Amino acid sequence: MVVLHEISEGASSSSSTHGHRYDVFLSFRGVDTRNSFTNHLYNALMHANITTFLDDEEIEIGEDLKPELESAIKSSRAFVIVLSKNYADSTWCFDELVLILEQRMTSNHIVIPVFIMLSPHMSGSKKVALEMQWLSIKR
Repeated sequence: MVVLHEISEGASSSSSTHGHRYDVFLSFRGVDTRNSFTNHLYNALMHANITTFLDDEEIEIGEDLKPELESAIKSSRAFVIVLSKNYADSTWCFDELVLILEQRMTSNHIVIPVFIMLSPHMSGSKKVALEMQWLSIKR
């Protein structure tokens, strides 16, 4: 089990020396959770002094991953992926997930999946869930 408080311990000294600007990067599908779960999670993390990246810009369909997001992913120590009912339907979320998993495989970053509002009938989300399960087994 990962205790998020442990992520932030020593963050001010170790983050700058290892190139980490953020303790946690939140990956989520905005239309599903931005104004509910993800917003509450972000506020709770920040209240606990865990420096958290939250993209608050609207994302255009078909747009490439913005350089700022790629930089934020690469400079985060851990990732919380909020897997909602439409997460797997977004190419934007998929691009984020690919980069996050690359970070996990090359640098052993912490990845924490959070499953909300999922139904077993949603093939895209089910696929992401299985991939996340595989990732935790590979650990």
